[in-house]
Parts: sequence; C-alpha cells; structure tokens
Amino acid sequence: MDVIDENLLNLMQNEIPIDRRPFKILGQQLSLTENEVIKRVNRLKSEGIIRRIGGIFSSKKIGYTSTLCAAKVPENKIEEVASLINQYNEVTHNYIREDDYNMWFTIITDSHESLNTILQDIQVKTELRDIISLPSVKLFKIKVALNLQGDGKDD
Repeated sequence: MDVIDENLLNLMQNEIPIDRRPFKILGQQLSLTENEVIKRVNRLKSEGIIRRIGGIFSSKKIGYTSTLCAAKVPENKIEEVASLINQYNEVTHNYIREDDYNMWFTIITDSHESLNTILQDIQVKTELRDIISLPSVKLFKIKVALNLQGDGKDD
C-alpha cells in the first residue's frame, strides 16, 4: 500500500460522493483517472484491506437491531473462527483484542430473533461456549474514521 492508497482510503472512509461516477470524483481529488481509482479499489479489496463499501445508517431508526459480541477464542482457532464469523453478511466488524475475550464482532440484523439465531449458529459451528452479547444501551458515536497517514488525527 502506497501513499496514494492511503489518501484514497482516507477519502473513501469519510465520504464517497453520491454521484453516478463517484470514483471519477475521487480520482479528480487525487489527480488520478477514474480507471486508476477503480483498479486501486479492486486491488485493495482483493488484498483484504477493503472488506466492504457501503453507507452507514442508524440501524435502529430503520427497524434493525444490533449487538457487539465478545468471544473467548483459543489462539490456535482464531483464523478458523474469524473466517466462519465473517461469512455472515450481518457481521459488520470483527477484530482481535488482547484479552481473555479476544475476538470482538458486531452483528446487525432485522430482528432480535434473527440476531439470536445467528449467535446460536455461530456458537454451534465454532463450538465456542463463551460468547457475550453486548447490545448498545446508549449511542455515543456512529462513525470512526482512521487516518492512515499516521499523524494522530483520527476522527
């Protein structure tokens, strides 16, 4: 990943233009062609740097429910469990932390029943018994934008 990729990711995570040709507009901001931007985005997706491109919505306002989950995953099963959890379209984030509960992921779905079914399915398929569901009680911040240029100015 080079500086241009970092700049592109910074722009994309803050706002993808709502336009018929958003990558052309991003390209203009980076002095790249639309095609160059599309090639970079495709490469970053194939490398796993970009997992998803999409809008951020207030899930509760449109009738959805969500939860943050914490799981105790044995070190030797982290890749296997992460791969299984990431197969669910309803999982929006999945990351590792240094703690007994070392895998944290979020689920957003259209009902509590669906959310519970997904959690039960994950427990059965991973054979994990220690997964905690932590639904939000109060929303403090909906957006986090990471500054990929390392100057300490993350939003």
